[in-house]
Amino acid sequence: MDYVMEAASSAHFSGLRLDGLLSSPNATSPRASVPDNTTRQPFVIGVSGGTASGKTTVCDMIIQQLHDHRVVLVNQDSFYRGLTPEESERVHEYNFDHPDAFDTEQLLDCIEKLKSGQSYNVPIYDFKEHRRSSDSFRKVNASDVIILEGILVFHDSRIRNLMNMKIFVDSDADVRLARRIRRDTVERGRDINSVLEQYAKFVKPAFDDFVLPSKKYADVIIPRGGDNHVAIDLIVQHIRTKLGQHNLCKIYPHVYVIQSTFQIRGMHTLIRDREITKHDFVFYSDRLIRLVVEHGLGHLPFTEKQVVTPTGSVYTGVDFCKKLCGVSIIRSGESMENALRACCKGIKIGKILIHRDGDNGKQLIYERLPTDISERHVLLLDPVLATGNSANQAIELLLQKGVPEDHIIFLNLISAPEGIHCVCKRFPSLKIVTSEIDVSLNDEYRVIPGMGEFGDRYFGTDD
Repeated sequence: MDYVMEAASSAHFSGLRLDGLLSSPNATSPRASVPDNTTRQPFVIGVSGGTASGKTTVCDMIIQQLHDHRVVLVNQDSFYRGLTPEESERVHEYNFDHPDAFDTEQLLDCIEKLKSGQSYNVPIYDFKEHRRSSDSFRKVNASDVIILEGILVFHDSRIRNLMNMKIFVDSDADVRLARRIRRDTVERGRDINSVLEQYAKFVKPAFDDFVLPSKKYADVIIPRGGDNHVAIDLIVQHIRTKLGQHNLCKIYPHVYVIQSTFQIRGMHTLIRDREITKHDFVFYSDRLIRLVVEHGLGHLPFTEKQVVTPTGSVYTGVDFCKKLCGVSIIRSGESMENALRACCKGIKIGKILIHRDGDNGKQLIYERLPTDISERHVLLLDPVLATGNSANQAIELLLQKGVPEDHIIFLNLISAPEGIHCVCKRFPSLKIVTSEIDVSLNDEYRVIPGMGEFGDRYFGTDD
């Protein structure tokens, strides 16, 4: 059975600090709307792979499925350097697959300007004459999504660093050669012998020297290129999710979405499945909670510390934050306590109960907190951030107890955009760490797609 896709060794499918874009992937919900004064930055997707591997087909399929967003495609081929008269006379000896064949500085300028919201005049390259058009260009406007496609778009680190997602299209060498012969003879007016000679002399060595080594930078690898419809569908679904997260993390710089991999995506798939057993739900929820807790601990202050190793050497490291406690919002938040205890030996944990009193909407609060909580950094625990009302009540209580707002880190598994807006507007210095931002709330104020009543499912009290 063929693998649908492979997670790259770097395993950071979106480990970006998802900065800048759009509202929720589902912009139909008014509660998920984004303030009009938000500075928006595009989401840049790099697509690389060997010549004729199916990159263009993959890009076209992604663009077609992202029809509700403004998407532009920039081809690295447009930035070939025009040949000098001397090079043109010996064109069969010119290596078009070498990094020096491209005007990388201009390509970098193009992507930087598009990311800053400016339009750009992309040159038009004539593959038959091997030079740029002197009197025409293609104007590309700033858009929500920029797809940069080319054999060497991962080669230069400056361009790589501008990308939010990197996709490598992997196809069999024989398939790539057959496609190249068909393309160059039909579209570029070349004869078969010259195509084969160029392939053996330049294309294959350049692939081995430059293209294949850049595969290690990819976040996602698609075997079989455009024929792999399942992989492309999954990537598009993931891009839609990331676009919503990308936007909120730009609006609120203290919102952090943990680095997403297909392992994390797989665990989310399992715990969101209504048919999963309670045992498996608890097991995979605990795994995800542990990851969120570990990420949250990374936002605590550290101090430098030196220790002597068993070899007698001095190691300079860091010392953990000593004044720390957890606070769970009862009762779902209690599901996160074991993971916190496993990470922080002997940590104190307090509890807050927020209960809606009948139809009048009044909230009753019960609390049991460490007496010195005002001196501590607080990890506030609740697996689901929905409307944000309960979270705000809990945070307000902590502030009344003397905890500084910037000493609170709110940890959850999934967040609704409405809840993030609600909490971050009221408490802009508080940090939120989550593993995924969902689409929206429905009319019943439930997170969609969500995972149902987490506490009932975790503790086995659901119907």
